[in-house]
Amino acid sequence: MAQFALVIDLNTCVGCHACATNCKEWNTQAAFGPLSDFDPYGREPHGVWYNRIMTYETGEFPNTQVFHLPKSCLHCQDAPCVPVCPTGASYKREQDGIVLVNYDDCIGCKLCSWSCPYGCREFDEADKVMKKCTLCIDRIYDETLPPEHRKPACVLTCPAKARFFGDIEDPNSEVYKVIKERNGFVLFPDMGTNPANHYLPRTETKVHIDEHILKPDNPLFLEVIQKHYKGG
Repeated sequence: MAQFALVIDLNTCVGCHACATNCKEWNTQAAFGPLSDFDPYGREPHGVWYNRIMTYETGEFPNTQVFHLPKSCLHCQDAPCVPVCPTGASYKREQDGIVLVNYDDCIGCKLCSWSCPYGCREFDEADKVMKKCTLCIDRIYDETLPPEHRKPACVLTCPAKARFFGDIEDPNSEVYKVIKERNGFVLFPDMGTNPANHYLPRTETKVHIDEHILKPDNPLFLEVIQKHYKGG
């Protein structure tokens, strides 16, 4: 059985929020919108976002690193949000494994969000229903779009090409191959939810400034480094 999913390269993601922004713009006017906003230009803006970027700093100064973790519904193969729904509004499609919410049946009880160990469900205070990433199901099956555009909005807009989309059960798919080749992993595997979305691990790369940044045709950096070597 097919299982559509996202694969996110943590080594490439720069935390620019382009994926979250394009996701919001597409989905607020699409089949599963709107995505409500409250006080968007005020002191405490909040609302519904299918995709959120979490940024963390690790280590101790001066040996610190910053990394970004994009997070949305993981479309778990054993999704705990589905069996707890008292009305059946939360369900998993057999044909592609995408987890969706039927707004007409949702009563806003929030049981699904409580059962999600990843905190990936968003309660819309305006519509009083639970909302979440749909993998842009209204795009990926839209035959009026060119084939190369039948991807989630977040994948299409990523300037760093850090996001992949496809069937992780298909050995011939790009996502299947990149997971195998680059040791893709899932969040909280011990929870038994079998998330479909995968992440590609970060790798450390040492860059020697003299070799890669300071060039004869870059007098600004050369001037700075010369002052540094001379003690200011």
